[in-house]
Amino acid sequence: MEFKDWILLIALAAIWGSAFMFIKISAVDFGPILLVTLRLLIAGLVFMPLLLRRKYRLLFKSHLPGIFIIAIISNALPFTLFAFASLGATSNMLGILNGTTAFITTVIAYFWLNESISTKQVIGLGLGFIGILILVNPANGSTTILASICALIGSICYAFNATYLQKYHSNSNKKVLIGWSMLFGGLMMMPIAAFNLPNALPSINSFLALLWLAVVSTGIGYLVFVRLIDKIGAVKTATLTYLLPVFSIIWGAIFLEEQITLIIFGGFIFVMMGMYFANTVKK
Repeated sequence: MEFKDWILLIALAAIWGSAFMFIKISAVDFGPILLVTLRLLIAGLVFMPLLLRRKYRLLFKSHLPGIFIIAIISNALPFTLFAFASLGATSNMLGILNGTTAFITTVIAYFWLNESISTKQVIGLGLGFIGILILVNPANGSTTILASICALIGSICYAFNATYLQKYHSNSNKKVLIGWSMLFGGLMMMPIAAFNLPNALPSINSFLALLWLAVVSTGIGYLVFVRLIDKIGAVKTATLTYLLPVFSIIWGAIFLEEQITLIIFGGFIFVMMGMYFANTVKK
């Protein structure tokens, strides 16, 4: 892997790791529904100059069923769940619970794709489950049970989407699928958002957080993500999973002054070990 690819990988992990902090900042003022609606619509517009090129326009119709499915299971639903979770959890908790996507994907792939699971991967699933129990226990003041459940269901959505893409869209154009699914996800949420408007105008900080989430974390971030997959492959790009919780903890501590408690640190270690073993390549 070339040096510039490493730079892109680490930069993307830093950007995506910061998303949880900006969700935390903006969800209170906008409300989870409106925040996610605007985030998806703006991110979809970032993709438009690319998607309106003729070679991508020609792929729209054939990709439409997948676009609708991904719009729901990878965008509208998990984005909303994490936005709701942010109202009752610290941003570093959101980042760590999002990391469970890695070993949840292993479980779904086992049942849906009939993929075998090695002994190391079983150990990884066990360690990851212990990490979840540590993080969501009532003694952890950094999250509520409801917020943890929302974040975990959101992670299940991401894991389901990863398996769905592998099963049905291994040869599909990822730019077309991801770009249009964002725009369609935002459009689908507009009627719901119309009944969930804030009582007061959001603050400047909330607007800036929304712009970062939509333009940088989601729009540009996914463009970089697709480029990395094309350049270095899906397996190497998947190492992002290990870096996201690290950056979410760093950003939360620096900018939101979130404490890194023993419970968070312990749960983080188990989740990280779970991710490592669950992603062990079978030989």
